[in-house]
Amino acid sequence: MQWTLVIPLKPLARAKSRLSDTAGDRVRPGLALAFAQDTAAAALACPAVEGVVVVTDDALAGRELAALGARVVPDAPGGGLNAALAHGAAAVRAVRPGTAVAALNADLPALRPRELSRVLAAAAAFPRAFLADAAALGTTLLAAAPHCALRPAFGTGSRARHRASGAVELRLTGVDSVRQDVDTGADLRAALALGVGPRTAAASARLLIAEQ
Repeated sequence: MQWTLVIPLKPLARAKSRLSDTAGDRVRPGLALAFAQDTAAAALACPAVEGVVVVTDDALAGRELAALGARVVPDAPGGGLNAALAHGAAAVRAVRPGTAVAALNADLPALRPRELSRVLAAAAAFPRAFLADAAALGTTLLAAAPHCALRPAFGTGSRARHRASGAVELRLTGVDSVRQDVDTGADLRAALALGVGPRTAAASARLLIAEQ
């Protein structure tokens, strides 16, 4: 099964506020963009992925992600994360009604295409399925088979909400790069330990220099 991934990205100036203990206001937008670029690049390199749609109103992010090969869709609802994801999924299926879609976090800078392939292959066995994040509280990926509604319920405690919605939790090992989102300084250190993409590596190196 081939998938189209929907990646939501809020305006960079407002992104990653929980990283304030690690990165200042001038640094965080660049980090958020680097996370999204490395996430999208890895997703586009995954054999199971036929396309990536990024939902964002940020002009710079839109240009940079389009340059990688993503389709950029404006966040027309402006109603928050789940509204953006539903809008992105609808945009995908307006063009290709029978497409399998999956929502993917924009902050997975250590993402490995091979691990993402494993997650998507497992998700293909169910109408809806999700992968919990490294903290086992949230969700990094929510998948919907062709002709199934995505029904995203991301946000704090989304693991429990997605399970309650009937989505099957994927209990896979060896897919740490798909679980490791970055909200805090500790998350960033964990992602760096896994090995991040080139843009995040460069942005983090600048951060370390700036913090000295």
